[in-house]
Amino acid sequence: MLSWMAWTWPTAIGFIALFSAMAILTVLEIRAPGQSERRGVLGLKTSRGDRLFLTLLGSAYIFLAWLGLVGQPLWWPLGLAIIWGVFCFRKV
Repeated sequence: MLSWMAWTWPTAIGFIALFSAMAILTVLEIRAPGQSERRGVLGLKTSRGDRLFLTLLGSAYIFLAWLGLVGQPLWWPLGLAIIWGVFCFRKV
């Protein structure tokens, strides 16, 4: 049934992490609606969901740039993506 996609453990973990993050943000928004909006260093008024989107988008660009310019291994861009995520959720 799922033979159309090459499901591997890293792929499954990535999807599980993405949907878990969205579920956590949904629960947080239901508990405290609208309390997470703030204006960060970019001058934008962002919510938790906006910051998650910026984190995911930036992480994708970090990995694509690393693969295009350097290649493997991917441990360094993983560290950069984690730092980018922490920056987004604290300062943006």
